[in-house]
Parts: sequence; C-alpha cells; structure tokens
Amino acid sequence: MRSLFHKTIALFLLGFTVVSCQDKDDPNYQYMPDMYEPVSYETYGEYKVFENGQEAKLPVEGTVARGWMPYEYQNNVQDAAEAKANLTNPLPYTEDNLNEGKQLYTIYCAVCHGDKGAGKGILVEREKILGVPSYDDAGRAITEGSVYHVMYYGLNNMGSYASQTSIEERWQITHYVMSLKDQLEGNPEREFEEETSAKTNLYPSKADADLYQDAGEEDSTMENENGQETANNQTETQE
Repeated sequence: MRSLFHKTIALFLLGFTVVSCQDKDDPNYQYMPDMYEPVSYETYGEYKVFENGQEAKLPVEGTVARGWMPYEYQNNVQDAAEAKANLTNPLPYTEDNLNEGKQLYTIYCAVCHGDKGAGKGILVEREKILGVPSYDDAGRAITEGSVYHVMYYGLNNMGSYASQTSIEERWQITHYVMSLKDQLEGNPEREFEEETSAKTNLYPSKADADLYQDAGEEDSTMENENGQETANNQTETQE
C-alpha cells in the first residue's frame, strides 16, 4: 500500500512538473478546432485582407438591410410637422385592418391611452403616469401622419414602438386611433373601403407625400376653374 501511495505521489508530481513547464506561446491540442477557428470572420476582428484591417464595414452607399426600408422623416420638429401635414395611411380602411388595429392597440396602447382613446388607461388611473392627452385634444389635432410618426420615434414619455410592430401593424393601429378620435369628436362612422388585390406600398416617402399634395392642389385648381367657368356661363345666360 505504501509503495502504491508513493508511486501515485510521484506520478502526480511528474504530471504537475510537465504541465508547469509548458510554453504558453505554444497552443495545446485542439479536440474541436472549429470552436476555436470559425469559418466566418469575427465581428470587429482585425484581418489583413481588408483595406483598413477591420472586419466591420460600412454598407454600400444607397443600400438598405434585407427586410428593412428606411423612413425618410427624421426625429426632429421640422420632419414631425411635415409628417403630420403630408403623410397619409397607405392601407385601405377595411374591416380587417380596423379589427387588427384594435387588437394591436389593446396590446400596446390601451394601457396608457385607454380603451376609448381618452387618455385614461389603467396606468393613468393608478397614477403611475400622468398627462396622457385625449385623441380629441384640439391643441394636438392628431393626423394619420402624426400618429405613425410618434409610434415610430416616440414622444415625451412615450417610447418608440418601431421594434415591437411592423410597418403594416403601425398603419393598422393608425386606422384604429383615428376611428377613436372620430368617436370622441362625435363624427359619423367612416365607411369601409373595398379591399384591392393590388400590392400596397407601405413605404411612403416625402416624394410620395409631395405627389399626393400636388395632385390634391391640381384637383382643387381644376374644381375652382370648373366652378368659375360654370359661373361665367350662368352669367352669360342671364345676360
């Protein structure tokens, strides 16, 4: 027994000596080398194959990430005013879109804004937050563009919901918010539009808003011209 004990101690000391004498610059055997040497480049790693030696590169100018589209209105006062005035909902006002918007509103918005949009959500009633305005507040005069813009960037105590909702979902919520505004103001219920088979462009840009605005001005001009022409004809007839 004593001999076995001595041999065990000797082997332990021998192994400890071998390990302690190892050159730290010389790596050990790798049983799973793919865990140490990945095929892809490491994020922010330094590699000589790149011009600046850095793996992280800026995207090619004019390109966007797959599955993502830019929102041209920036998070500032000027663009917020432009979005409020010019940005319109590209989704048709259908029963399906309104119902989907209601469900999403209940999940994300009602806790603060209330089920009726009067700013009396459960957090307000429990005095966890204060100052949530009603959708019919004349001083705010919300529009489809302002509702979407605030959901995208957030405003004051309200954070952004761009990461929790898709573009389509934000427009559906916008439909429901505007319907609550109409109810609070006592406006007649809006009639549903027909669902179209054409693909809806959910990424309206500033250029699109300008086109819509120009088209509206042209229609208004034509109406005024037609009205003036009719009035002139009536005057000539009376004469």
